[in-house]
Amino acid sequence: MSAEVMHEKTAADAAAARDAAKRPGRPRSERAEQAIIDAALDAFAEVGVEGIRLEDVAARAGVGKATLYRRWAGKEDLVIAALATMKSPLPPPRGESVRDDLIAMVDVMAHDSDNPCYARQFAMLHGEGERYPKLLARYKETVVEPRRETIRSAIRQGIASGQLRPDTDVEIAMLTLTGAVMARGKHEATEAAPDFAVRVVDQVLRGIRALQGLARYRDSRVTGIRASGS
Repeated sequence: MSAEVMHEKTAADAAAARDAAKRPGRPRSERAEQAIIDAALDAFAEVGVEGIRLEDVAARAGVGKATLYRRWAGKEDLVIAALATMKSPLPPPRGESVRDDLIAMVDVMAHDSDNPCYARQFAMLHGEGERYPKLLARYKETVVEPRRETIRSAIRQGIASGQLRPDTDVEIAMLTLTGAVMARGKHEATEAAPDFAVRVVDQVLRGIRALQGLARYRDSRVTGIRASGS
């Protein structure tokens, strides 16, 4: 092989390597990021936000500090990103049945709350919130609020489709659903029953479901009472 051909091959290999490095989702990159997330969660559980040092997290994860700093600007960003991974994504509402959409969401939340690791981390986060109010506020803004908006969206679609009453208080309905999950996870040591999500959603829907024909029912009742002379 001539020197010219060798040079061209080397240049092509270098270009291919650069292209591969630019492509997202590389297995090695994903493994490194997961190792960092796991190390950050372990550190948070052991020493809280105050005791976390990014160089220690990098050492735990077996990566260089530069790898960590390329992804997160500081430890608060890393802690929020790590805690966010403990929440499973909520399924987006399909819009066909508000009941089915809400049951699917509550079921995911209930399973998350049954994770003992999540429960401990969540309790620590709120404890740290007294010393790091901005951290807790950012967590709520970037992690909690988008999930709440997904639930609100399902409720709004239910109102728009006529499945829910037009005067439904979207915020109260959302908080009732999420509050039931949080309360059960906080005070119950056992896992949620298989029908937990169904029971929660059906109970809430009793108050906000559109009651078609209710007016006709009331009119018929009045007519019957008058006819009987009662």
